[in-house]
Order: sequence, then C-alpha cells, then structure tokens
Amino acid sequence: MKPFSFVHIADTHLGYEQYNLAVRREDFARAFQEAIEKSIELKPDFMIIAGDLFHQARPSNKTLEHTIRSFRRLKEADIPVLVVDGSHDAAPNVITGTILNPLDSAGLIYYLPRHENACWENESCYVYGIPNFRTRRRTERQLPIFYDVKKPMPRSDKFNIFVFHMALGIPELVKGKPADFAEASPDYIPEGFDYYAGGHIHEPWQLPFKGSILVYSGSTETVSYEDAEVDKGFYYVEINSKREVEINRIRLASPRRFKILECNFTGYPPRKITEEAIEIVRENDEPGVILIPVLRGILPAEASRREINIRRIREAAEKALLVRPMVLMREKSIPAEVIQSIFESSIKSLKVRAFKYFREFFSERYGKEKAEKLAHLAADLVQPLIKGDEKGARNLLERIMDED
Repeated sequence: MKPFSFVHIADTHLGYEQYNLAVRREDFARAFQEAIEKSIELKPDFMIIAGDLFHQARPSNKTLEHTIRSFRRLKEADIPVLVVDGSHDAAPNVITGTILNPLDSAGLIYYLPRHENACWENESCYVYGIPNFRTRRRTERQLPIFYDVKKPMPRSDKFNIFVFHMALGIPELVKGKPADFAEASPDYIPEGFDYYAGGHIHEPWQLPFKGSILVYSGSTETVSYEDAEVDKGFYYVEINSKREVEINRIRLASPRRFKILECNFTGYPPRKITEEAIEIVRENDEPGVILIPVLRGILPAEASRREINIRRIREAAEKALLVRPMVLMREKSIPAEVIQSIFESSIKSLKVRAFKYFREFFSERYGKEKAEKLAHLAADLVQPLIKGDEKGARNLLERIMDED
C-alpha cells in the first residue's frame, strides 16, 4: 500500500457569534483560516471534516463567502475535503437539505453521505461517512436504515476510515457528563475500519476501539467555557506502507484566550460575593481576554442568587473583551422542621415571660393560687393571638371571665 497522509478536523463552528459578539464570529473564522494554512503547508492527500463545519444550518452570506474562499484555496492546492454534517449543520428538514449540498455541487467539498455508497476512495484509502441524526432516538432508528441503503464496505487491501459526528457511549467519554450526552451506543458503529474519525466532542481524544483507534480531533475555537482551557487544533495523520498510524497534534495559535476563574463562596453573603468577584476579575484583567468567573458554593440561608450584582462584576474589567460570570451558587433554605422548632421555642419563651407578668398583675387582686391559675389562662392567649386564631382566643377569654 502506498503511504499517505490526511488532516482530521472537526467542530469549527463557523459563523458562531458567541455571546452575541461579532468579533467572536471573526475569531472562529480566523482559527479555521489558520487551520487551512497549516494544512496546505503539511500537504496531506486529503482533509476530513467530521461535522459542525458551521454553527447553524443556515450560515450568513458573510460566513459562506469566507468559507468558500478557504475551500477554494484547498482545491487549488489539490487537497480534497471530505465532510459529514454535525448536529449544528445537519439538514433542518428533508425539503431544504443541508448547506453542505450546494458546496458539494460546486465541487468545493465532497459531502460523503450524499454520494453513492457514502464513500470516497483512492488507491490507498477507503473513506465512509454517515450523516448526523441529532438525537439518540433518531440515530438508533434511522442509522440502520442508512446502512441498508448505503452499506459500509471496508476494503481489505486499503486503509479504511469511518467518519461520523456524535458522542459514543464509551465510559471514558461520558464520565461526568449528563445522562443524555451519548448519542449512540458503540454497537451502532461497524467494525473493519482502521481509523474512526469523530466529531462533536470538543476536546481531543484517542482511544482503542474495535481493534483499531477512535479519534476525536476537538474544536478549533472555544465553543463553551467548559472546553476553554483545552488546546485548540486538529490532527495530521500519516500512514506508512505497513498501515501503521502516526497521529500528530497540530496546535493553533489564533484562538482567543479564555481565563476560567473558579471561586468557592460557600457561606458568603451576596454583597461579599459581589465584592470578592470584582476583585478577582480586576486581578486577572488582560487585553482581549474573555474572563469567566465561575461562582460556586452554597449561599447562607434565605440569601438569593438574585442578590449577587452581576452587572458590577461584568463591568469590573477595563482591558478584557468580556466578563461572563457563571453563577452556580446553590441557595440554602431553612428546613420546615427547623422553622417550626424555632417558632415553638419562641412561643414557649414568650409564654413563660407572659405568665410571670400576668401572675404579678393578678396577685394584686387575688390570692396566690387563683392568681397563678388566671396567669396560666392569660398566657395561653399568646399562641392563638400570634397565629390569628380568633375563635381560640375568644374561648380562652370566656374561660378567664368564668374563673373571675
């Protein structure tokens, strides 16, 4: 088999105006442009884009224009671009189809699921790609149908690549993630491939899988603060004549810097949390950076997240592009049984004081025994009066009058 190489990239999310900032859309475009330039320098035999090329199913004309220019450069460099759709740029409906279709028709990309047998191949390599079905339920229902229509047929004499965009239910990948994170069981992915090129997970992964290797290339820009501190880039993969795989991480320099400021404010009142967060933001203020103060912990009883002054925290930086606080504080309420015990304790204390007062008052008119009896009855009025129990208070008063 003749040696060859390819670029594996995914999750470029072109057109994403993160935080409603046009400059963030430009950041995603700049990162993609750097990836294109580095790919042209590497001179691979082809490029794989494993989904979420665009952030939206219908990108703006400006985003399309920039993307077309990049693909034209790859075409002029004789680098075919093999693409599958992701959860963001999948077809919104059957009638309109995905935006990848016209790009395919223009000869700028090769949208794998659209073509006969969903594959592309040359003398050394067979590449097969599936569409994204967005949800686990639809994937499990429609992917087997897709396989029936366009059957995966890895070649025994070639290096075989399977391209997809979804999170698989593999323990290492789903650890610490929400229950619905995995979009399909690994059982839905066929065997017989030498390299499984994945997209959707925004951090790079390499895992043994079905006798070969599963690779997620990660994103090229920060899509969520949770992946902000992960190196952004893509993979350059070289295959020698013995079908041995060498995977090289190509890091990007252009992605905007994020600083995640983890803060635990358990027990702090909202005003102090606000002041402390402001000070942390000021200490970390840098030109062009995006600051993400992550406020964690448990608020004091009866304090509310709404009392934290987010506006002041956002305005604390002078140099940063943006301050985006994440308030993950938990509110702590007083349990009902505690409130009841406090209330009952207060009533008991008040009744004792009331009894002493009424005993002194009635002792001026009655003997000790009667004065104490009337004082007990009068003190018993405290609880129904506080609770608004007029009927109970009236009954007690009538008893006091009868005793008198």
